[in-house]
Amino acid sequence: MEIVIDAHNVSKVYNPDTIPVHAVNNVHLHVERGEFTALVGPSGSGKTTLLNLLGGLDRPSEGKIVINGTDITDMKDNQLIDFRLNNIGFVFQSFNLIPVLTARENIEFIILLQGATKKHREERVQTLLKEIGLSDKTNTMPSQLSGGQQQRVAVARALASKPQFILADEPTANLDSKSAADLLDIMAKLNKEENMTFIFSTHDSRVIERARRVITLVDGRIASDTAAVQISH
Repeated sequence: MEIVIDAHNVSKVYNPDTIPVHAVNNVHLHVERGEFTALVGPSGSGKTTLLNLLGGLDRPSEGKIVINGTDITDMKDNQLIDFRLNNIGFVFQSFNLIPVLTARENIEFIILLQGATKKHREERVQTLLKEIGLSDKTNTMPSQLSGGQQQRVAVARALASKPQFILADEPTANLDSKSAADLLDIMAKLNKEENMTFIFSTHDSRVIERARRVITLVDGRIASDTAAVQISH
């Protein structure tokens, strides 16, 4: 299998010169293409910090992170920005849609930054709106969408650039049960049909039930890494 994420001896220490906080402690992690993986653990276990390190949103204090064969550990900031744009999709708990842009424009924004042609942008956005079941919301503003619909747009935006993988930080935390189930159905379908790699940081049992691999963090260390028991949906 193709390894898309390879993390070696990764640690993150905050406040190293005063009262050190070891948020991530000597983590080794390999993620293969097509995984549907959940990072779980109690609050303060290091889930979000590890996700941010894997996504290049934060830098490790020690260790090395290789994404699809490219070492991002010591990249300059501008290189890292370009690398994230072209290789990593992000879905956040708070949706993070741009409020003054329509659903279409929010999705299109990423591929506009990539310099794609208008024709390519229009085709890609329409395809994604269809995949997330919101073809009728093309010109709708985020404030006019439900929470579940906003998060679906956020997933489409993350997919727009055709990234190597998607990192999702508590993507269902602000959703009701129906919206969460619908969102997970969409992501599971994309994972199965397009072999898209998803890595979740989550407390949500609904996400954990869908995951095919569950990595439990305790005090910044991997306490267990197991294949999940699959539950039918």
